[in-house]
Amino acid sequence: MPWITTIAPEEAEGRLAEAYAWQARSLGRPTEFTQLGSLEPELVHARLSIYRATFSVESQLTGRQRALILYLGSILNRTSHCSSLGIVQLRELTGGDDVIRALDEGRYEDLDAEEAAIARYTHKLTVAPGTIVEADVEALRAVGFDDRTVLDINSHVAHINYTNRVANGLGLVTDQFVSAKQALSRVPGEEQRPVKAS
Repeated sequence: MPWITTIAPEEAEGRLAEAYAWQARSLGRPTEFTQLGSLEPELVHARLSIYRATFSVESQLTGRQRALILYLGSILNRTSHCSSLGIVQLRELTGGDDVIRALDEGRYEDLDAEEAAIARYTHKLTVAPGTIVEADVEALRAVGFDDRTVLDINSHVAHINYTNRVANGLGLVTDQFVSAKQALSRVPGEEQRPVKAS
Protein backbone atom coordinates (compact mmCIF):
# COMPACT_ATOMS: atom_id res chain seq x y z
CA MET A 1 0.00 0.00 0.00
CA PRO A 2 1.31 3.48 -0.83
CA TRP A 3 1.97 5.93 1.98
CA ILE A 4 -0.71 8.45 0.93
CA THR A 5 -4.44 8.24 0.27
CA THR A 6 -5.42 7.22 -3.24
CA ILE A 7 -8.80 7.05 -4.95
CA ALA A 8 -9.84 3.67 -6.28
CA PRO A 9 -11.19 3.43 -9.83
CA GLU A 10 -14.70 2.58 -8.62
CA GLU A 11 -14.73 5.76 -6.51
CA ALA A 12 -13.41 8.13 -9.17
CA GLU A 13 -15.53 10.99 -10.51
CA GLY A 14 -15.21 13.79 -13.04
CA ARG A 15 -11.74 14.45 -14.46
CA LEU A 16 -10.20 11.61 -12.49
CA ALA A 17 -12.73 9.14 -13.88
CA GLU A 18 -11.91 10.43 -17.37
CA ALA A 19 -8.19 9.82 -16.83
CA TYR A 20 -8.78 6.37 -15.40
CA ALA A 21 -11.05 5.49 -18.33
CA TRP A 22 -8.45 6.68 -20.84
CA GLN A 23 -5.81 4.39 -19.38
CA ALA A 24 -8.22 1.51 -18.87
CA ARG A 25 -9.02 1.53 -22.59
CA SER A 26 -5.41 0.60 -23.38
CA LEU A 27 -4.36 -1.36 -20.27
CA GLY A 28 -7.65 -2.72 -18.96
CA ARG A 29 -7.41 -0.72 -15.71
CA PRO A 30 -5.59 2.33 -14.32
CA THR A 31 -2.18 1.43 -12.96
CA GLU A 32 -1.10 1.74 -9.35
CA PHE A 33 1.27 4.50 -10.42
CA THR A 34 -1.56 6.47 -12.01
CA GLN A 35 -3.61 6.12 -8.84
CA LEU A 36 -0.78 7.68 -6.82
CA GLY A 37 -1.75 11.07 -8.24
CA SER A 38 -5.47 10.61 -7.81
CA LEU A 39 -5.93 13.35 -5.19
CA GLU A 40 -5.10 15.83 -7.98
CA PRO A 41 -6.80 14.78 -11.23
CA GLU A 42 -5.01 17.35 -13.39
CA LEU A 43 -1.69 15.88 -12.29
CA VAL A 44 -2.92 12.47 -13.43
CA HIS A 45 -3.86 13.92 -16.82
CA ALA A 46 -0.49 15.65 -17.14
CA ARG A 47 1.42 12.48 -16.28
CA LEU A 48 -0.56 10.46 -18.81
CA SER A 49 0.04 13.11 -21.48
CA ILE A 50 3.79 13.11 -20.85
CA TYR A 51 3.82 9.31 -20.93
CA ARG A 52 1.96 9.25 -24.24
CA ALA A 53 4.26 11.88 -25.77
CA THR A 54 7.39 10.13 -24.54
CA PHE A 55 6.39 6.80 -26.03
CA SER A 56 5.11 8.27 -29.30
CA VAL A 57 8.40 9.65 -30.62
CA GLU A 58 9.30 8.08 -33.96
CA SER A 59 13.02 7.39 -33.75
CA GLN A 60 15.62 4.65 -34.15
CA LEU A 61 15.06 3.53 -30.56
CA THR A 62 13.72 -0.02 -30.40
CA GLY A 63 11.35 -1.57 -27.89
CA ARG A 64 14.24 -3.61 -26.53
CA GLN A 65 16.27 -0.44 -25.98
CA ARG A 66 13.35 1.26 -24.25
CA ALA A 67 13.04 -1.75 -21.93
CA LEU A 68 16.79 -1.51 -21.24
CA ILE A 69 16.38 2.12 -20.13
CA LEU A 70 13.38 1.25 -17.97
CA TYR A 71 15.17 -1.62 -16.23
CA LEU A 72 18.57 0.01 -15.79
CA GLY A 73 17.21 3.33 -14.55
CA SER A 74 14.98 1.50 -12.10
CA ILE A 75 17.66 -0.75 -10.63
CA LEU A 76 19.98 2.22 -10.25
CA ASN A 77 17.22 4.01 -8.35
CA ARG A 78 16.22 0.83 -6.48
CA THR A 79 12.62 1.11 -7.68
CA SER A 80 11.25 -2.43 -7.58
CA HIS A 81 7.84 -1.39 -8.88
CA CYS A 82 9.34 -0.24 -12.20
CA SER A 83 12.25 -2.68 -12.49
CA SER A 84 9.83 -5.60 -12.22
CA LEU A 85 8.12 -4.39 -15.40
CA GLY A 86 11.50 -4.01 -17.10
CA ILE A 87 12.38 -7.61 -16.27
CA VAL A 88 9.14 -8.84 -17.81
CA GLN A 89 9.70 -6.81 -20.99
CA LEU A 90 13.32 -7.89 -21.43
CA ARG A 91 12.63 -11.57 -20.72
CA GLU A 92 10.09 -11.61 -23.53
CA LEU A 93 12.92 -10.81 -25.97
CA THR A 94 15.62 -13.07 -27.40
CA GLY A 95 18.73 -12.73 -25.26
CA GLY A 96 16.86 -10.72 -22.67
CA ASP A 97 18.30 -12.64 -19.73
CA ASP A 98 21.81 -11.86 -20.96
CA VAL A 99 20.95 -8.16 -21.11
CA ILE A 100 19.52 -8.28 -17.58
CA ARG A 101 22.64 -10.03 -16.30
CA ALA A 102 24.96 -7.48 -17.94
CA LEU A 103 22.96 -4.57 -16.52
CA ASP A 104 22.78 -6.11 -13.06
CA GLU A 105 26.55 -6.54 -13.00
CA GLY A 106 27.41 -3.22 -14.67
CA ARG A 107 29.12 -5.03 -17.56
CA TYR A 108 27.91 -2.69 -20.28
CA GLU A 109 30.78 -3.77 -22.53
CA ASP A 110 29.00 -7.15 -22.91
CA LEU A 111 26.12 -5.43 -24.72
CA ASP A 112 26.13 -4.54 -28.40
CA ALA A 113 27.48 -1.10 -29.29
CA GLU A 114 24.12 0.70 -29.34
CA GLU A 115 22.88 -0.87 -26.11
CA ALA A 116 26.22 -0.19 -24.38
CA ALA A 117 26.08 3.48 -25.37
CA ILE A 118 22.49 3.77 -24.11
CA ALA A 119 23.39 2.00 -20.86
CA ARG A 120 26.34 4.32 -20.16
CA TYR A 121 24.23 7.41 -20.88
CA THR A 122 21.36 6.12 -18.76
CA HIS A 123 23.70 5.30 -15.89
CA LYS A 124 25.40 8.69 -15.89
CA LEU A 125 22.22 10.75 -16.32
CA THR A 126 20.58 8.76 -13.50
CA VAL A 127 23.32 8.72 -10.87
CA ALA A 128 25.33 11.87 -11.76
CA PRO A 129 23.20 14.17 -13.93
CA GLY A 130 25.31 17.21 -13.19
CA THR A 131 28.33 15.58 -14.80
CA ILE A 132 26.77 15.04 -18.23
CA VAL A 133 28.75 16.81 -20.97
CA GLU A 134 28.42 17.13 -24.73
CA ALA A 135 30.76 14.18 -25.18
CA ASP A 136 28.09 11.94 -23.65
CA VAL A 137 25.71 12.91 -26.45
CA GLU A 138 28.50 12.50 -29.00
CA ALA A 139 28.96 8.93 -27.72
CA LEU A 140 25.36 8.21 -28.70
CA ARG A 141 25.89 9.75 -32.14
CA ALA A 142 29.08 7.71 -32.55
CA VAL A 143 27.10 4.45 -32.62
CA GLY A 144 24.75 5.82 -35.28
CA PHE A 145 21.92 7.53 -33.42
CA ASP A 146 20.54 10.71 -34.99
CA ASP A 147 19.53 13.70 -32.89
CA ARG A 148 15.85 12.73 -32.78
CA THR A 149 16.87 9.40 -31.28
CA VAL A 150 19.21 11.13 -28.83
CA LEU A 151 16.23 13.24 -27.78
CA ASP A 152 14.12 10.09 -27.45
CA ILE A 153 16.77 8.37 -25.30
CA ASN A 154 17.06 11.44 -23.08
CA SER A 155 13.27 11.67 -22.72
CA HIS A 156 13.00 8.00 -21.72
CA VAL A 157 15.77 8.30 -19.15
CA ALA A 158 14.26 11.48 -17.72
CA HIS A 159 10.79 9.95 -17.66
CA ILE A 160 11.84 6.80 -15.83
CA ASN A 161 13.78 8.85 -13.29
CA TYR A 162 10.70 10.97 -12.63
CA THR A 163 8.54 7.87 -12.34
CA ASN A 164 11.04 6.17 -10.02
CA ARG A 165 11.13 9.16 -7.69
CA VAL A 166 7.37 9.36 -7.48
CA ALA A 167 7.11 5.62 -6.77
CA ASN A 168 9.96 5.56 -4.25
CA GLY A 169 8.87 8.77 -2.54
CA LEU A 170 5.29 7.61 -1.99
CA GLY A 171 5.92 3.98 -1.10
CA LEU A 172 4.80 2.21 -4.26
CA VAL A 173 6.51 -1.18 -4.03
CA THR A 174 5.72 -4.30 -6.03
CA ASP A 175 6.57 -7.73 -4.66
CA GLN A 176 5.14 -9.57 -7.65
CA PHE A 177 8.55 -10.36 -9.18
CA VAL A 178 11.11 -11.54 -6.63
CA SER A 179 13.90 -11.45 -9.21
CA ALA A 180 13.36 -7.72 -9.61
CA LYS A 181 13.87 -7.16 -5.91
CA GLN A 182 17.02 -9.27 -6.02
CA ALA A 183 18.32 -7.12 -8.86
CA LEU A 184 18.05 -4.07 -6.64
CA SER A 185 20.87 -5.46 -4.50
CA ARG A 186 23.17 -5.55 -7.50
CA VAL A 187 23.41 -1.89 -8.46
CA PRO A 188 26.14 -1.43 -11.08
CA GLY A 189 29.33 -0.04 -9.64
CA GLU A 190 28.40 -0.70 -6.01
CA GLU A 191 28.96 -3.57 -3.62
CA GLN A 192 26.14 -6.09 -3.32
CA ARG A 193 23.77 -5.27 -0.52
CA PRO A 194 20.74 -7.04 0.93
CA VAL A 195 17.28 -5.86 -0.04
CA LYS A 196 14.86 -5.37 2.80
CA ALA A 197 11.53 -7.09 2.31
CA SER A 198 8.64 -4.71 1.92
